[in-house]
Amino acid sequence: MQKSISGFSKLSKRGKLRWMVENFFKDPELVMNELKSYWLRDEEQQKILDGFSENTISNYHLPFSVSPNWLINGTTYCVPMVIEESSVVAAASSAAKYWQSRGGFKAEVLGIEKLGQIHFTFEGREEDLRNKLPDLETSLRKDAAELTANMEKRGGGVQRIELKKLVGGPQHCYTLVVFFHTADSMGANFINSVLEVMAESLRTYAEDHQELQKGNLTVLMAILSNLTPDCLVRVSVEAPISQLACPGNQISPDEFAQRFYLAVAIAKADPYRATTHNKGIFNGVDAVVIATGNDFRAVEACGHAYAARDGQYRSLSNCSIDGGVFRFWMDLPLAVGTVGGLTTLHPMARRSLELLDNPSATSLMQIAGSVGLAQNFAALRSLVTIGIQQGHMRMHLSNILSRLEATEKEIKEALVHFADRAVSHTAVQEFLQLVRSRTKIEGDLRV
Repeated sequence: MQKSISGFSKLSKRGKLRWMVENFFKDPELVMNELKSYWLRDEEQQKILDGFSENTISNYHLPFSVSPNWLINGTTYCVPMVIEESSVVAAASSAAKYWQSRGGFKAEVLGIEKLGQIHFTFEGREEDLRNKLPDLETSLRKDAAELTANMEKRGGGVQRIELKKLVGGPQHCYTLVVFFHTADSMGANFINSVLEVMAESLRTYAEDHQELQKGNLTVLMAILSNLTPDCLVRVSVEAPISQLACPGNQISPDEFAQRFYLAVAIAKADPYRATTHNKGIFNGVDAVVIATGNDFRAVEACGHAYAARDGQYRSLSNCSIDGGVFRFWMDLPLAVGTVGGLTTLHPMARRSLELLDNPSATSLMQIAGSVGLAQNFAALRSLVTIGIQQGHMRMHLSNILSRLEATEKEIKEALVHFADRAVSHTAVQEFLQLVRSRTKIEGDLRV
């Protein structure tokens, strides 16, 4: 078997698939036909998807769900969510409905600034660098003007440039921090392109100025930063405590508010709890970010870094009880776009944005942030009342039944049986064994 290959990327799609199945699977034809079955029938659409990555051989499908009843800043949305966990969509939808009758979600964008960095070493005097910064910035902007012109017409572009010396790291390391507005695009390609031009401009500038040349200024790299603490959205819900009834629970609104407040306070103090707490937030945020063709990996990296901004990893959300009013809110850095990249090319991303009435980037920040807060609210509501597993595992009942190859008749019986019982893989397995044993006995008796 040939498990190594040269020139793999030059093979056709079918050639790549054929080589892979013949070298790594026991039943090559079965696997090849299965993977081909996930190709789109529309060849043009399939070519678009294939162009998103390298060495593509098939498509990996995830459920595309919608969640209704989102009242955000007085506007009602039906929100697209792409996620493989049904309990997330159900929980977010439940929280959306809960807060719809209590004033809905309030959201505001606190900032839209993104940044990139040009890292370089300089062995001369820092004072010489700082004295040159105004003139250097003029030169960098001039050399990048051709790239920034269109973005400036849309209200974006380079905002300012700062010089920072790296503290606590390798000696002689400096960074030019370039701040950007990217209008309605996420702007990663734009930022990186501008930074690379500016990096070359910095090299040329250093060669033309003796004091910088003597200091052996050497450019190392230029790249955007996914930490965007000033591209920030604030989302919140609030209501009188008297309105916080939780149907199906015996807990009073006052007790619920206190238990909820303590749960958030624990996540503020304990990184172990905070990690799971914040993961729940991103269950909601990521589902919207993926549905709209944005980069969920960048969003998560930024959010988790922001959660540790004071030196300890903490809850991203906050809770207060003041004057009989319950308030739950969150500030979240969220760099997303609604034009360019996958948001334009991916057919489902385009439909997602259309479903949301083709929002601006700032509106999408508000929507995704609201879904994250709602998901967090739903998780905490379950944790401090009935516990997370009752609702969580019930949503997984259908998945467990599918894995155990239950028949339609067995599924109907299982839904009735577990309507008021705890769901676990073992419990479902034992229930099916009993049903199947009973069915076999009844069959034998008929014979």
